[in-house]
Amino acid sequence: MPIEIKELHIKVAVAPPKSDQPAASTEEAKPSPCDEKNDRQQLVSDCVEQVMQILKEKSER
Repeated sequence: MPIEIKELHIKVAVAPPKSDQPAASTEEAKPSPCDEKNDRQQLVSDCVEQVMQILKEKSER
């Protein structure tokens, strides 16, 4: 018998960067704006794909 998850709660805690790190090393770790844009587009694309899959499954019922 399959299990259906109706709700999923996700909690995320983001800690600020430690103050003992030099500022120059944090600048090097930042992705370029182009990389951020591509990551955002990929995230949106993945979300749309998942939503479309859910809608398809609901319409099949």
